[in-house]
Amino acid sequence: MEAQALQFFIACVTAAGFGIAIAAFGCGIGQGMGLKSAVEGIARNPESSGKVTVTMLIGLAMIESLCIYALVVSLILIYAHPQAAAIAGLFAH
Repeated sequence: MEAQALQFFIACVTAAGFGIAIAAFGCGIGQGMGLKSAVEGIARNPESSGKVTVTMLIGLAMIESLCIYALVVSLILIYAHPQAAAIAGLFAH
């Protein structure tokens, strides 16, 4: 049973690592594209810089929240799985 618990923990940690890496990559690409478009829009029409900036900041906050959700899910995978007590007992010796 201990080996199964450790394998489950390793799988959870691996999934959490890949999940947060993919989420950070996707959010970085999305934020970069949004910032690029906002700067191009301001460069074409400088009078609209206030509205574009506010809309861009709201959009960037929404994109960043997706990465934070992925972090929360990753932390849940690592720390809140059903066999946490068994794994803690393995490393306590």
